[in-house]
Amino acid sequence: MRKAIYPGSFDPVTYGHLDLLRRASSMVDELVVGVLKNSAKTPLFSVEERVKMLEEVTKDMKNVTVMSFEGMTIDFADKVGAHIMVRGLRAVSDFEYELQIAQTNRIVNPRVDTMFLVTSQEYSYLSSSILKEIARYGGPLDRFAPECVIEKVKAKFSIKENEI
Repeated sequence: MRKAIYPGSFDPVTYGHLDLLRRASSMVDELVVGVLKNSAKTPLFSVEERVKMLEEVTKDMKNVTVMSFEGMTIDFADKVGAHIMVRGLRAVSDFEYELQIAQTNRIVNPRVDTMFLVTSQEYSYLSSSILKEIARYGGPLDRFAPECVIEKVKAKFSIKENEI
């Protein structure tokens, strides 16, 4: 059985994340989305909120489960029995960073390989940070994330429906 993890902060989940989720889930038997609890960052959404959003937007993906974790991602892969780690690449600069992490992970745990997926061109610019920045200034969000996520982002920024 091919089992993979797709780790990240997903603060919040975007169409770019969902694109990678759909594509990765079609390549493996089981895909575990790992929502990172990172004490070094101050996220907009709690881990529990991010998990719930991901569960909502992946409910039609039968081989996808969502879990939170903290600590090293490579340990999370071991914990859930995954041998593949999925990572998305938007630009060459992403590759340099991700390659270093993948090589380090391979040394720490040679049972886990990293699979890089290049982001679809239509989402190559998109990140959670960009979505939050646009929301902060009242810009349109409908091209960046599903409506259920946009509603939660608007609530966090106290944006009323007629403001965007």
